[in-house]
Amino acid sequence: MVYLDYCANAPVEQQVLDRFYEVTKNIYANPNSIHKLGREAEDLLNKSADHIASYFNVTRDELIFTSGATESNNLAIKGICERYRNKGKHIIIGSMEHNSLVSSAMRMQEMGFEVELAPVDQDGRIDRDELEWMIRDDTILVAIAAVDSELGIRQDIEGLASFLKNYPQLYFHVDASQAIGKVDINYDDVDLITFTPHKFGGINGTGVLVKKKNIGLKIQMDGGKSTSIYRSGTPMLANVVACDVALDLAMTHQKEREVYVKKLQAKILEFLSSYEMIHINNTRYSDAYVVNFSVKSVRAEAFSEMLEQHEIYLSTKTSCCPTNAPSKIVFALTKDKKLASTSLRLSLSYMTTEEELDAFFKAFTICYKDIFENG
Repeated sequence: MVYLDYCANAPVEQQVLDRFYEVTKNIYANPNSIHKLGREAEDLLNKSADHIASYFNVTRDELIFTSGATESNNLAIKGICERYRNKGKHIIIGSMEHNSLVSSAMRMQEMGFEVELAPVDQDGRIDRDELEWMIRDDTILVAIAAVDSELGIRQDIEGLASFLKNYPQLYFHVDASQAIGKVDINYDDVDLITFTPHKFGGINGTGVLVKKKNIGLKIQMDGGKSTSIYRSGTPMLANVVACDVALDLAMTHQKEREVYVKKLQAKILEFLSSYEMIHINNTRYSDAYVVNFSVKSVRAEAFSEMLEQHEIYLSTKTSCCPTNAPSKIVFALTKDKKLASTSLRLSLSYMTTEEELDAFFKAFTICYKDIFENG
């Protein structure tokens, strides 16, 4: 079995799983409780939150723990729009964004907001000149993914954040779900940041929204006391502790893992480039963890199913998109519906081995020949 779908979900790191189990089994008091066990749970929660916050140069009061990136993106976009609607009703989002970000923006459009998509250049990066032209006096939010989920294209977040400081009426939200633990990005000038640890070895059902202190949000979930006034619910102690462990592992080993994975990616790109009916969709700004390619004239789902018969598992697009629809992200880059309908995403990890790549190459060759030479 060869798993090549790490952008959808990464296996839980053993250290993370061990710590999650330990806390769940032994520290079960509610951190909101005023007795000794509750205070001990609260102390551990605060310690873990402090450590997570340190990676973003913020305090734990600027962290909102959620159920995942989808909830975090919803809270960021809806919370900002509803809180600051008196300042304007114009939103700009990238044209290669995850469904949770797009759907949240579209929901605000139903409530009277105007949503525009910022175009990308030939390399998949936000066109700064176009973005500048789009910004208006009533623009209150720009929301962009640091790294997109299908092509792995890294946006110039530092440059965009610096540029957007010229527009004090708007807020800059970054979905960093595919970036944390993979690429170095300075988020100091970003107003809101989304990430989820299940992308880098953490526990599913956990998310974080980093919200800088000077920013308000319209509360989306009412209820009792939690770690933040902006998201009610019993604090999820074990999830937060596990998130801390996963984040620490990912950040500590980020550089060495990237070097290793980049070698694997180069090997895959060289292999695929030798096939006439393969089109590589990566650009020079794609990170080391993704190879996106189209098998010309073959529906992506069909080729994926052929590979699955050889126990090779990859995606046709981000896992949150409709199964048979063309990749909107590949289309936004290429403007080619055929490439978008035939694209596959192969995503890597430091856990990926040379032996697994060899198995993929063997299976790919068999499938390719069955279609183009034997069919």
